[in-house]
Amino acid sequence: MYDLYALIMAGGGGTRLWPRSRQSRPKQFLDIGSPHSLLREAYLRIEPIIPAERILVITGQNYHDAVCNELPEIPASNILGEPVGRGTAPAVGLAAEVLASRVNHGIMAVLTADHIIRNQARFRDVLKAATAAAREGRIVLIGIQPTEPNTGYGYIETADRLNGRDLPLLRVASFKEKPTREVAELFLAAGNYFWNSGMFVWSLDTIRAEMRRHLPDTAERCAAIGRAWDTPEREPVLADLWSSIQTETIDYGVVEKAHNVAVIPADIGWNDVGSWSALFDVLPVDAQDNIVEGEYISVDSRNNLIYSPNRLVAALGVEDLVIVDTDDVLLILPRHRAQDVRALVAELRKRGRPDLL
Repeated sequence: MYDLYALIMAGGGGTRLWPRSRQSRPKQFLDIGSPHSLLREAYLRIEPIIPAERILVITGQNYHDAVCNELPEIPASNILGEPVGRGTAPAVGLAAEVLASRVNHGIMAVLTADHIIRNQARFRDVLKAATAAAREGRIVLIGIQPTEPNTGYGYIETADRLNGRDLPLLRVASFKEKPTREVAELFLAAGNYFWNSGMFVWSLDTIRAEMRRHLPDTAERCAAIGRAWDTPEREPVLADLWSSIQTETIDYGVVEKAHNVAVIPADIGWNDVGSWSALFDVLPVDAQDNIVEGEYISVDSRNNLIYSPNRLVAALGVEDLVIVDTDDVLLILPRHRAQDVRALVAELRKRGRPDLL
């Protein structure tokens, strides 16, 4: 019986929650709806079934110390630092090879560091079910039961059921890119489409074989780095090979090309916290349906998000705004433009203002 291991992906920059999320402290290190950071919440929800010594975190080298501070229970040798981001496929490939060099066989759950999952017990049940399917050689995705025709997620089209257990395991028919509103409404009405959460479960044997099949150059480099990881040769081998690895996502580079792919639909209270507007689904509101962190005076103002821990915000007769006040930036935008914050980040980069990123 193979043990279950977890890889927490913690390398993102979280630009959609700018200006609170910065390159120096991206989204996974923020406390949102919890006294803990999103990263620590990701650890706490799996710790009951996966001990700390079987949990790995992959992040940027510049975040290594921050991850260690957030997760002191995890051995420092399990915090894998990438010199530069190369996408999720090399990240998964590297972690799989490091783990294989230590344990030879096992089941790996690839999990996110910056999402909210409210029903944690149900999530653990889903992981257990996915582990059972992964032991049979399947690539298992965790699909989220859609609640709206959201255009910001990729969708998974499913076909027949593959098991008779309580939690259904469905064959994946196809993957759909982020759709238009009209297409998303059709997906929702059809009932056999699920949001792609970016979480996967597979055996080390399966993912290493699929990496070799679909991304052979990346797999070869990751294998060489993995063999050197726990030796004095780690740094020179990493420096020599990592920069030449092609940037690619695990979804497009491997999963969408693989056979024997299945999905477990999960109703787990999931939210990817992908924009300021998304916080309306996870944080409490006041009597005027405002979300407020900080001191706030409101007259005839509704459905606003106010983040201002350092000074008073007074709002009169405004609706559907996001107002974020930090030490050096004041952000104001309509809620329906929340997904476009990354355009401001791009503009700041264009203007040569890395001090604000």
